[in-house]
Amino acid sequence: MSSVLGRVQRVRHELKFRELTVVRVRDVTPHLRAVTFTGESLADFVSPSFDDHVKLFIDTGADEPARRDYTPRSFDNAARELTLEFVLHGDGPAAGWAAQAAPGQRVRIGGPRGSFLIPLDYAWHLLVGDETALPAIARRLEELPAGARAMVVLQVPEAADRPALASAADLEITWVADGAALFAALKAMALPPGEGYVWAAGEAAEMAELRRILVDEKGHDKRAIRAAAYWKRGATAHHESLEG
Repeated sequence: MSSVLGRVQRVRHELKFRELTVVRVRDVTPHLRAVTFTGESLADFVSPSFDDHVKLFIDTGADEPARRDYTPRSFDNAARELTLEFVLHGDGPAAGWAAQAAPGQRVRIGGPRGSFLIPLDYAWHLLVGDETALPAIARRLEELPAGARAMVVLQVPEAADRPALASAADLEITWVADGAALFAALKAMALPPGEGYVWAAGEAAEMAELRRILVDEKGHDKRAIRAAAYWKRGATAHHESLEG
C-alpha cells in the first residue's frame, strides 16, 4: 500500500476572477442558505476537491470589498452554475449579504487557487466539523462511492439546522451541540483498522484540540489528518490549515 503522503496530492490552478449573477436562493435549514450563481465565465470553472474554496468579494460600501472564503458546494459547467452555502449567524458581511441575497444581484469571486486531493479509496473516512464545514462534508459524502466507510461528527447546536446528508457510502453520523460534546465523541470513538483519513474544519482552537486528541490519544498518523480553521473566536476573515 502506498504511503499516506504519496496518496494525497496538491495541485495548483490558474487564478481566475469571475463576475457572477445570483439566479436562485434556497434555505437548506433555518440558518444555512444556498445561493446559486450563473455566468458564462463558469464554463471553465474547476473544483476537483470537496474542500476547495473560492474568494467571495462583498461590497460593504468601504473602499475595499470584504473577502471571505467559501466551499463550492456544487457546480455545473454546462449550465454555467455554481452554488455556495452560507451560515446565517452573526453580523459579518457575508452572512448579512446572504440574508438579503436575491436573483439578479451580482458578485465577484476568485479561485480556487489550488486543491488538496484526498483519494476516495481509504479504508475509512472520518469527517468532523461545525456548521461552517457542512458544505464541504455534504459534498464529500455525495462523492464517496458505495463500499466506502464514512464516520461523521458534526457540531450543530439546533436540531432544525441539521440537514439530511446523503451518501452511497456506509455512513455513521453523530450530531453534537457544542465543542465539549464534540471532543467527548472523538475520545469515545474507536478508530477502525486499516488506512484511514481524517478531514476536519471549524473553529481554530477546537481544530487544534481535535488534532491533539487524534494524534496524542488515538495514535492516528498526523500526516493522515487535514484540519482547517475556518474561523477563530475574536478574529475576522480567518482561514488557515493547521499543521504539526
